[in-house]
Amino acid sequence: MGQFGKVAVLLGGRSAEREISLLSGNAVLEALRGRGVDSHEFDPAHRALEELQQDGFERVFIALHGRYGEDGTVQGALELLGIPYTGSGVMASALAMDKWRTKLIWQSVGIPTPRFEMLSAESDFSAVTVRLGLPLIVKPSREGSTIGLTKVTQVTQMADAYILAARHDPMVLAEQFISGAEITASILGDIALPLIRIEAASGLYDYHAKYFAEDTQYFCPSGLPLEQEQSLQALAVRAFEIVGCSGWGRVDLMLDQQGEPYLLEVNTSPGMTNHSLVPMAAKVHGLAFPDLVIRILQSAHVG
Repeated sequence: MGQFGKVAVLLGGRSAEREISLLSGNAVLEALRGRGVDSHEFDPAHRALEELQQDGFERVFIALHGRYGEDGTVQGALELLGIPYTGSGVMASALAMDKWRTKLIWQSVGIPTPRFEMLSAESDFSAVTVRLGLPLIVKPSREGSTIGLTKVTQVTQMADAYILAARHDPMVLAEQFISGAEITASILGDIALPLIRIEAASGLYDYHAKYFAEDTQYFCPSGLPLEQEQSLQALAVRAFEIVGCSGWGRVDLMLDQQGEPYLLEVNTSPGMTNHSLVPMAAKVHGLAFPDLVIRILQSAHVG
């Protein structure tokens, strides 16, 4: 497909999610090459971004996850270079990477999200557990893939949970635990693809459940009533757009025991292996993995 010119697939990078990004990027690269796109891997951990311009790249597919790839930094550099890139712009990428500020925006427009507090080393952890209840979640505000996350069931676990999260980010979030179904809504353009309902055997969809557990179950179609599914899809698109996101991404949420939704976060550069959530939803929607990759690449923009 010569319409795209020379395409760089950004993969790897310097974040804690480097290994997952390498898997995503190589899957994207294989799909693009299978469709005849002149595509090449480009790892910003080993090459300066200026080389994109020097080597004549005309478009970039961002398959980076986490910091320095999903937080607006790469997006800003690509805008300075004038090279179209996939996914959300600078502001939206930075906001979505920051779970605290995303939640503040959602709260301001009435989008439901679990109650939360920001923690510091001086926080009264016992008082936090009283206000938010137990169990609760402690996690870095600006990390992905549930890295540094702890489900706290006793107040005595709070200090260790804080220390673990703070190793990854000085901004640490304590969040009300919602017991119920975990749902993910993949966004492509201005629509939400079929929802996926996730059941982790441990009851917590953490890093192990995402990437290593053999007993995590994914249901797509979700099995939710059609009216509820459509309502959640519309809510996810609104939550995505209110943060300023565009192109493609994923919105994660929980349903409590009464079926009420609570939005958790937006991912602006989700996993893109053949087993990842966005490709799974796209397949049910009727889009094979290579078709999904091409659709995303077509949406590349500057600013």
